[in-house]
Amino acid sequence: MKLRILICAFACLRDPDVRFGFGRGGESEIGWNFVLQISKFADTFVLTDIGNKKVIEEKIAELKLSSIKFCYIGLPKNLFFTKKIIQIYAYLWQIKAYFIVKKLNKENNFDIFHHITYANDWMASFIGALLPVPYIRGPGGGAHRVPKSFVKKWPMKERMADKIRSIGQWFFRHDPFFILSQNKAKKILVCNKEAFSGLKRKWQKKAIFFPVNGVSAGDMQLARVLKNENRRFLVITAGKLLKIKGFDLAIMAFEIFNKKFPESEFIIVGDGPELKKLERMSVKSTRFIKWMPRKDLLLEIEKSDVFLFPSLRDGGGAVVVEAMAMAKPVVCFDIAGPGFHVDENCGIKIKPSNPRQAVEDLAQALEKMYLDKNLRERLGLGARKKAEENYNWDKLGERLKKIYEI
Repeated sequence: MKLRILICAFACLRDPDVRFGFGRGGESEIGWNFVLQISKFADTFVLTDIGNKKVIEEKIAELKLSSIKFCYIGLPKNLFFTKKIIQIYAYLWQIKAYFIVKKLNKENNFDIFHHITYANDWMASFIGALLPVPYIRGPGGGAHRVPKSFVKKWPMKERMADKIRSIGQWFFRHDPFFILSQNKAKKILVCNKEAFSGLKRKWQKKAIFFPVNGVSAGDMQLARVLKNENRRFLVITAGKLLKIKGFDLAIMAFEIFNKKFPESEFIIVGDGPELKKLERMSVKSTRFIKWMPRKDLLLEIEKSDVFLFPSLRDGGGAVVVEAMAMAKPVVCFDIAGPGFHVDENCGIKIKPSNPRQAVEDLAQALEKMYLDKNLRERLGLGARKKAEENYNWDKLGERLKKIYEI
């Protein structure tokens, strides 16, 4: 008999957090892909934000999916203002979801409740804490921090935002409902070493490392073996252009590299509040491309030589895994998600002590990649192998099925 699994996927196919003008993001991909995998072996019931309804129903019709039941939940209009601080909106949303789920559970007698998105490791799950059903949380992250030496160089607005985030997380982690839900959880999935270290010791005993990012078999097929040798050395990066993503550091590093090796080019794919500032500080060999369909982005990455990911705070870093799937060696910081994904067989990780050191080390890593074609190819093949073995959505689904055997 199939398991009856209830999923909380607040973000699913569309991210309710559209503060930066993007309707889709890593969280929405996490929610959707986990739901698809779970539906292969279980009767699947999904709680999600009502703002996701249109895109989900269109996708269900396109894929002819009938085995997944969605429950769309929204807050009253007089609370929509809380979306300005999406964490507050999601917290209130979960309270409403619990009272709806009490009735759903009486009708369906769920075997497991799994809280997936938002994929953080600090917000209470009211359903996990109070519903009399075995509870699984994650994979989540959030315990990682931007090194203080970098924050000190930021403008006041960004410094205050980082401070507020830390204070807010402290309060959320001391929420009685958070503590109750963590105590009750049968398994806690974590997506990086910082998330594991942030758990109390008694919770670490039931923690499992599990990525928040994955790629499909179709994604993997986009990577071609033959390369065009008659072009410039191409470095590429992608993401939301926010201060925490460190694109200014990447530009400074590329400028150092480009002065020594002018036959190189840097492509930045993305948009966001930092765009105009980044454009002003860029050298001529840097080119900006605004957001494009995901498949087109993967093909752009596939045409490059190195994927540079300078983020200072990323619990997952989906685009890193996608670059690995495209057989690209990755240069990144040894922080949180990227530090978890990348090892010595698929890229170069930099320990960021301070901005000057980080920029110099990134530039040296690019130079090393440029001068050693065999290294690039070896790391690229290693990256693809790791993506195929550890981040293939179908294999992650099989892992989830085993985790549910509680």
